[in-house]
Amino acid sequence: MKQTFITMLLVTALVLMVVAPISAQESLIESVCLVTDVGKVNDGTFNQFAYEGMLRAVDDFDLDSTFIETTAQTDYSNNIDTCVQEGYDAIVTVGFLITDATVAAAEANPDVYFIGVDQFIADGPANMIGLQFREDQEGYMVGVMAAMLTESGTVGGIFGVDIPPVIKFREGYVNGIMATNPDLEILTVYIDSFIAPDRGASAAEQFIGEGADVIFGGGGLTGSGGITYAAQQGIWVIGVDQDEYFTTFGGGETPGADKIFTSALKRVDNAVYNGVELLVNGGEGWPGGSIFVGDVTNGGVGIAGPNEATVPQEIYDAGNEVLEKMITGEIVTGVDPVSGALLPNIIESGQQVVAAGEPFATSLAVAEAAGMTDMLANEGPFTVFVPTDEAFAAAAEEMGMSMEEVLADTDALANIFSYHILPVAPISKTLVENGSATTLQGSDITIEATDMGVVINGSLHVIAADIPAGNGIIHIIDGVLMPPME
Repeated sequence: MKQTFITMLLVTALVLMVVAPISAQESLIESVCLVTDVGKVNDGTFNQFAYEGMLRAVDDFDLDSTFIETTAQTDYSNNIDTCVQEGYDAIVTVGFLITDATVAAAEANPDVYFIGVDQFIADGPANMIGLQFREDQEGYMVGVMAAMLTESGTVGGIFGVDIPPVIKFREGYVNGIMATNPDLEILTVYIDSFIAPDRGASAAEQFIGEGADVIFGGGGLTGSGGITYAAQQGIWVIGVDQDEYFTTFGGGETPGADKIFTSALKRVDNAVYNGVELLVNGGEGWPGGSIFVGDVTNGGVGIAGPNEATVPQEIYDAGNEVLEKMITGEIVTGVDPVSGALLPNIIESGQQVVAAGEPFATSLAVAEAAGMTDMLANEGPFTVFVPTDEAFAAAAEEMGMSMEEVLADTDALANIFSYHILPVAPISKTLVENGSATTLQGSDITIEATDMGVVINGSLHVIAADIPAGNGIIHIIDGVLMPPME
């Protein structure tokens, strides 16, 4: 658990990061080389999207470029080295599985810049960034739409290799379905290849035989093979990464194009473009050794359609409403944004953090004494500002009371602790942008980014933020918020 907790804090560092405006500076690069995951730059999946983002940057910034298409995982290191030996200043590598080879190359070539799509790094080499995405958010959105569209009561999902980005797609999809209609039957499968459309088609055939009338293909060419087969059998389908109406279904030319009613969009193109742009503009804001996350707040994920599909507008409206409510924190996916694992609720998450040796046990005791444990475990979503044990001890001392006396005053505790809870769970970036929020207690708090970090009510600092739980978000603060006197 300790490692998971630390990993989540590393994600937080990125979300809280305020990138300074970029002024005109001398470009760090004149050329860029892209290495695909196993597949081609026109395969209609994230390889193609990454390539298109690079090409857009090449055109806009007058860069030299090339690409190398990987045919086997054993070629990752050699392909990257080819880019290095040919003198390219920046190298984009595509896919989770190429992470280790990219990190090794970045460490060995500190004068070359690396951008890794779907790659998580923390405290990595300063000349490398990883591009991460909230696949769970887009999966959740299309899950809601699938649950609304099905008439048979059975929906399916065909996924590729069970690596974190794919797991996030799957778990988000399932949770979106369950949140909309928990009585539906959900059929899913992981297939250990992203380039096996025949196996995707076989899985689709099986799911159709079991009654599925909506199928999501979340696994590169494997998923595309599944939804192509299903659509040509008259089944509603959902694409992934790009709008597959224009790629897999040829903009309407491929039979079945009228059955793809949406795609879970993962804007790899924008993320790659932005990474290259940072280097062109002198590297200011470059999060070296860390990650950039594409999510609902920055246009990194979304939904497509309807194109030719004759689907009720209310289904698209529902998908877009979910997106907006994710931004405001009214909906959370319940999925770990790094690993894709299902998250425990706020109380369980707090218990795990304490079990890992972090000093937050008093907050759990306060929640229990205030009678809020059941609410924080079963309702939500919530944002909870959690004081450290040291902060609670200092507050008790300032009041001239022992912690035992504080915990015994349940009415006062309920009043104070509810001032630490918001009835929504937006990420800290959104909270800071809004500047204030209303607590369960009904009073407002102010939230601002300063040179000293994120500050609550002008005095208390957020020392760790955006720790995700299944029904909300936890922030650790260095003091106790006291509600305003009536």
